[in-house]
Amino acid sequence: MMEQWSYKTVKYKTGGFLGGKVDEEEFEDLLNSYGYEGWELVSCFDTSVSQGQSRDVIAIFKRKV
Repeated sequence: MMEQWSYKTVKYKTGGFLGGKVDEEEFEDLLNSYGYEGWELVSCFDTSVSQGQSRDVIAIFKRKV
């Protein structure tokens, strides 16, 4: 039987006046909370606004069904 996966996409809002600032401890806590639930981080990227600023960080997780 083939392995089956469930996927979850989580959006993390950046802070700061123009965005782009990530509270590393808060972000790590978020990632760990999903890890404790059995989710594995498979990809993470930012959404660009302009001039290199990031609006959101998108984290994609998977776990076996």
